[in-house]
Amino acid sequence: MQDSDSYTDHRPEPEATNSSEKASPVKLAALSTAAFVLVIVTFVGVTFVQVWFQSMRDEIKSADAIVVLGAAQWDGIPSPVLKARLDHALDLYAKELAPYIVTTGSKQKGDRYTEAYTGLTYLLERGIPESKIIVIVDGSNTYQSLSATSTAIQGVGLGNEVLLVSDPYHALRAKEIAREVGLDPSFSPTELDSSFEQLARETIGTSIGRIIGFRRASTLSE
Repeated sequence: MQDSDSYTDHRPEPEATNSSEKASPVKLAALSTAAFVLVIVTFVGVTFVQVWFQSMRDEIKSADAIVVLGAAQWDGIPSPVLKARLDHALDLYAKELAPYIVTTGSKQKGDRYTEAYTGLTYLLERGIPESKIIVIVDGSNTYQSLSATSTAIQGVGLGNEVLLVSDPYHALRAKEIAREVGLDPSFSPTELDSSFEQLARETIGTSIGRIIGFRRASTLSE
């Protein structure tokens, strides 16, 4: 007869094993989620640093055209933001950095004038020959405006090197969009300050554009 003290019942072990097997997929899912969140946070964080760093750079150099990115206008009068961009473009043109200035921007519902036409009028009043101004009224966002610009300037025989003019926070996304539509961009910012909110918004826009493409990203706000 077997000694009862030496007898060991091993029946609970399969239950412990099953419990561990059930816990493994849960742990794996948690680790995967944590890793994904870490990647996203790192990606957005790096993009923010790049947006901030690019906002402080002035890449002034010769180009085929100076491209003024659109901003609000008030019944044909440039808003302070648009005026600052146009004034900076005038300064760059006076330094003979490019033979043409491109004004861009459509109009909001109810407006009588486009941003591009407002820019044209402003430049003409300050002595820029009309033959040296290219007006791009197509496009309600940066992607559409730069895509139309790329088609227009290359259609008239200009090269693809452009000197973009906008606010500092806009620099990185504008340059990456320009490259996507076939332009070779540099960027010269206005002297307006960029707020943290503007930098954060541009970080989100740039991050999304890098993931899904800027053309597709431009349709999200439509």
